[in-house]
Amino acid sequence: MRIVGKIPLAVAIGLFVAPVAQAGQGGSWISGDWYLTLGATGLVAPNFEGGKKYMFSAQPIILLGKAGPEARFTSRNDNISLALIDDGSVRAGLTGKFLFHRTSKDELQGLDPVRFGGEVGGFFEFYPLDWLRARAELRHGIRSHNGFVADITADAFYDITPTVRISGGPRVSFASSGYFDAYYGVNATEAAASGLSEYHPGGGVKSTGLGGAITWKVTEPMTASVFTEYSRLMGPAADSSLVKERGDRNQWMFGVSTTYRFNFTM
Repeated sequence: MRIVGKIPLAVAIGLFVAPVAQAGQGGSWISGDWYLTLGATGLVAPNFEGGKKYMFSAQPIILLGKAGPEARFTSRNDNISLALIDDGSVRAGLTGKFLFHRTSKDELQGLDPVRFGGEVGGFFEFYPLDWLRARAELRHGIRSHNGFVADITADAFYDITPTVRISGGPRVSFASSGYFDAYYGVNATEAAASGLSEYHPGGGVKSTGLGGAITWKVTEPMTASVFTEYSRLMGPAADSSLVKERGDRNQWMFGVSTTYRFNFTM
C-alpha cells in the first residue's frame, strides 16, 4: 500500500494574496473568517502514470483558507484554488498542486526518478447552464518537471435529494514537452539501463476521459463521496515506449473520500 499526501498550496497563496487584497482596508490580513477542512481519500489506481498494475493508496486532505462565497459545485479533479474573482456564475484565480516523487522501481527500473515538486498556475470556471459547470486549469511545473499542463473538465450535476448529488462529465488534458519528457521520455542512458526503447516526446494531448461521483452531505460540515475516473492516454503519452512496452493506455481510478470542515474566526 502506498501512502502519499495532498497538502494545499492555498496556504502559501493566501499568504501572498491576502495582504495585497486588504492593504487598503487598514486591517490585518489574518483577521476574518477562515476554514479548515480535514479528511482522507482511499483509491485504487495505476502504480504509476501510464502503468498497467493497480494498487491502493491513501491520501490525506488538508485544506486551509479564507472563507468566502461557497462554490455551487466542486469536483475531486479540482486542484487547490483561491478565487480572486467570484460572482456566483464565474470564478477565476490561482491554483496549485504538489507532485510527489516517482521512484525507479519495478517497471521503472533504470529510469531517472521524478523529483518531489509541484505545479502552480490559474483557473477559470463558469456555468453555461444551472446544472453544468466548465472549468479549465493551466499550471507550470516546479522541480518535478519544467513544462505546462492544461486540464479542461465539464461536469453535469443533479441533486437527487437535498443531501445527495450525482455528477459527471468529460475530461481532457494537454501538456508540453517538458512534462512529457519527465514522465514519459526515455533518453539513451535510460534506454540502456532499463531495456526500453529510446523516446523523446513533444507536446500535445495527454489524455481524454470521463469521470463521475456520488456525494453525500452527511451533516452541514461533513461530506462523503464515491467516485470513478477513466482516461485514455493520447499523443506523446500513448506513443511512449514506457506505455507501449510496460504500461497501458487505459487508466482507471476508483475511490472513496470523506471530509469535515471547521469554520473559525481570527
